[in-house]
Amino acid sequence: MNQTSNGEAALFWILAPITVLAALGLVGAKKAVHSALFMAVVMVSLAMFFAVQAAPFLAVAQVVVYTGAVMMLFLFVLMLIGVDSSDSLVETIRGQRIAAMLAGLGFGVLLIAGIANANVDNFQGLEGPNTARGGNVEGLAELIFTRYVFGFEVIGALLITAALGAMVLAHREQIGERLSQKELSIKRFKDGGLVTQLPPPGVYARTNAVDAPALLPDGSPSELSLSPVLRARGDVRAPADIVTPEQLLAPEDIVESETAQLTGRGGSE
Repeated sequence: MNQTSNGEAALFWILAPITVLAALGLVGAKKAVHSALFMAVVMVSLAMFFAVQAAPFLAVAQVVVYTGAVMMLFLFVLMLIGVDSSDSLVETIRGQRIAAMLAGLGFGVLLIAGIANANVDNFQGLEGPNTARGGNVEGLAELIFTRYVFGFEVIGALLITAALGAMVLAHREQIGERLSQKELSIKRFKDGGLVTQLPPPGVYARTNAVDAPALLPDGSPSELSLSPVLRARGDVRAPADIVTPEQLLAPEDIVESETAQLTGRGGSE
């Protein structure tokens, strides 16, 4: 019977509370983006568990496939499209809450049954199976594509269903007719708003800093060129505080530079 090493036990007691707390945060988070981040923490912790248990293929697949690809894809979709917390209160499909509760109850029963049937007294590590099957990757591939091929296909179908579910949740119904580029341009002129693009900060103030306002033809700063966050924080420079390249040189420096140029020109002649 293999014994758990001190390092493996210490890593388990460090990662186990982090994984459980992240799982609770995943369920209890009010924002979908926070839930996705908690899920990423859970997946990375599981990958470290796989690595400790001498399963490098599962560890790398957990990080690259799930955390690095699937989870980050869902996170970017949520961040770019946005799903408001009030959307979860609207039942778009009749009976989906009851079906979700029944599915969760069934999964809980299966999980409890699996834990109850687990043998924690006498267990074996992966050294024997890995050696007998030619390595971890070869042994895992043989089991996936022979003995557990049906379960592998079911998991693939579940992942596709999850991707479709994320697309359905992030979908927004369009209200009104979609306007063409020409119609949008005509509407902009009719509304009397800003026709041109926003002035970039600092261009007309002779600096490329984001906290320097652009100057209007009368010399006053343009509020449209500054970020509302910088204005709220008070991190905006006044036009009088901006030093131009001409002001950096004192009059005596200008005279000395012109004298040096004339001297150099005369010496070259």
